Amino acid sequence: MHGYEMIQEIAERSGGAWKPSPGSVYPTLQLLEDEGLIASESEGGKKLFSLTEPGRSAADEGPDAPWEEAGRGVDWDSLNEIRQAGFGLMEAFGQVWKTGSKEQREKALTVINEARKKLYLILADED
Repeated sequence: MHGYEMIQEIAERSGGAWKPSPGSVYPTLQLLEDEGLIASESEGGKKLFSLTEPGRSAADEGPDAPWEEAGRGVDWDSLNEIRQAGFGLMEAFGQVWKTGSKEQREKALTVINEARKKLYLILADED
């Protein structure tokens, strides 16, 4: 598979708990190829990667897949609620920023900054 497919696969296998960035995946793929653990070939303008025999041996000897650990103990229902709330907040903020007056944008920025501070105060057990 190619790098983007790997990123999507890791995100899917971890239940969305871990989605590595292209900036971490592609250099790692290059390092693994330099070490002879994977091989690449170009197909349709994309670079496809596969394990070599030494790569298969190293994978079999290594620890559990990191995406398995990333998803352990995650409360998926709560995580979904948090994501939806965050996306909703950013949508509302984006609307104000795009269509609001200067005064409305300043008010929205104040609300976001106050919300961030209040969230940190929750961790500090303060009101």
